Amino acid sequence: MKVAIIHDHLAQMGGAEKVLQVLQEMYPEAPIYTLLYDKENIKKNFPNSDIRPSIIQKLPGSLRHYKWYMPFMPMAIEFCDLRDFDLIISSASAFAKGVITSPDSLHVCYCHTPTRYLWSDTHQYVNELKYNKYFKKIISLILNYVRMWDRLAADRVDVFVANSKTVQKRIKKYYKRDSEIIYPNIEDDVFYISEKQEDYFLTGCRLVPYKRNDIAIEAFKKLNQDSDKKYKLKIFGDGIDKERLEELAKDDKNIEFLGRVSNDERNRLYSKCSAFINPQREDFGITMVEAMASGRPVIALNQGGATETVVEGETGIFFNEESADSIIHAIKRFDTASWHPEKIREHALRFSKANFTRELKALINKEWEKHKGGD
Repeated sequence: MKVAIIHDHLAQMGGAEKVLQVLQEMYPEAPIYTLLYDKENIKKNFPNSDIRPSIIQKLPGSLRHYKWYMPFMPMAIEFCDLRDFDLIISSASAFAKGVITSPDSLHVCYCHTPTRYLWSDTHQYVNELKYNKYFKKIISLILNYVRMWDRLAADRVDVFVANSKTVQKRIKKYYKRDSEIIYPNIEDDVFYISEKQEDYFLTGCRLVPYKRNDIAIEAFKKLNQDSDKKYKLKIFGDGIDKERLEELAKDDKNIEFLGRVSNDERNRLYSKCSAFINPQREDFGITMVEAMASGRPVIALNQGGATETVVEGETGIFFNEESADSIIHAIKRFDTASWHPEKIREHALRFSKANFTRELKALINKEWEKHKGGD
């Protein structure tokens, strides 16, 4: 059986790319097709992989400004020639699922989410663009075209796998397709419990507006203004929203931006923090599980993937509104609670690489047998 893997792009490293690494371990001979890639990312995270980029890789400014080429991405994906492969696994939160396959092949899509800026977050996405209203209207027209393509592209998938119940509901609503849930994995062997914690809270991700780091910053500013106790917040990560967030936090010396950190430093930060804060609605939320694998509780918005991974009172606590005041109330409750790191880590190990690999292989084997039987 010849296998190919197709992924949206490799311009950065996030939760979807960590899943891709496991897919490559499962099928080491499979080439990875993608819209474009960053050479340093490949060198560091996919050093032995056969990476096959689309035509977009060769266009001017494609890596730094790849979003400019969004109208051409459906065409670029369709140009990928996968006729020689029996099994195609797409890792998709955007375009990869739209690849055209042969009638005899099986296409399994591991869906991280139906494309956010086309469906669930489209109005927020357009409103947050830093362009005038006329250019935003042009972008809205482009999104309308891409949205129609995306809906048709979903019909090309033979089997959908959702990474959470939250994503499963979106697949059903937007694509009218059933799916099975297999939660993504963490690298459980790299996280550890520290004997002693330090006095800071932690959050981290790509610094983009929908991640709502702004309300976490506002919460800590209010806490530090209204009480004698000083609450420290450390933020790791980088992104287009960093400048705005730094401006928002500039008057509070207890809020620290760490930028991009190494994996070792990230793991140390997890293990030493008082708690990890997740202020936004996540499709799954891999950082929350990583923090729990380090024995640390999570303070999370009571929506989305957090409701599937965090156990109230055992591995963390929830706040109910996406607001600074709601986070403040949760932090004050957190201060009065007691936590058991070993129990928290034990819960997180449900999301191990071994479990993910076993469940996905079983599903693919089952679907392959059904596929062959239908010939």
